[in-house]
Amino acid sequence: MILQTNRLPESANVELNTTQNKSLRSSRYNLVAKLMLDYAIALPSLLLLAPLFILLTLLVKLDSPGPVFYRRRVLGQDGRVFDAFKFRTMHVNGDEILARYPKLRQELNKNYKLKCDPRVTRVGKLLRKFSLDELPQLLNVLARDMSIVGPRIITPSEIGKYGPHGAMLMRVMPGLTGLWQVSGRSNTTYDERVALDMQYITKWSVWLDIKILLWTIPVVLKGDGAY
Repeated sequence: MILQTNRLPESANVELNTTQNKSLRSSRYNLVAKLMLDYAIALPSLLLLAPLFILLTLLVKLDSPGPVFYRRRVLGQDGRVFDAFKFRTMHVNGDEILARYPKLRQELNKNYKLKCDPRVTRVGKLLRKFSLDELPQLLNVLARDMSIVGPRIITPSEIGKYGPHGAMLMRVMPGLTGLWQVSGRSNTTYDERVALDMQYITKWSVWLDIKILLWTIPVVLKGDGAY
């Protein structure tokens, strides 16, 4: 079952009340449970996926010149800026390539996503389709910059698109997966992504995280909406 929505929940359009604050910061028990869930997934995953990391490192390196990893400057909890790690999926001269396509640049400035991005490498397309490029963010989870499940990671320039809801977004850690990823991914509009982030924050529970994790597996294997 995949959750779909195209509007902000009513609870995101009013001042946060006591109940909503509990859902954001939650009880100590729930926060500890979320922490344990993060480590229970991140640590074994890094160990089990070590051979895959080596293979992907070789593929990225052989496919195009440049570093294997890409550091994306993003906003974390309480507005703290950090580097989210990813396998590099673009050519190093991406800005130069995009400059040849003014319409695509306008689309990127509007949606922060391009369905047909000329900057993406051959291996990069495969990595993005199955979200393999995001596997290094398991390190961000261990560093407590991110959680396994949470809102999307955004750049500092994107926070303005959240308007008055930006303060809510900054209360929690961004996630490797979340409602956006299991509800259409890049096939959603930006407003829908904001709505899904707000819905996750106001409805959060450990059980919701577990449900999203279970939904994530078939969505990633299917590869729809990933580009």
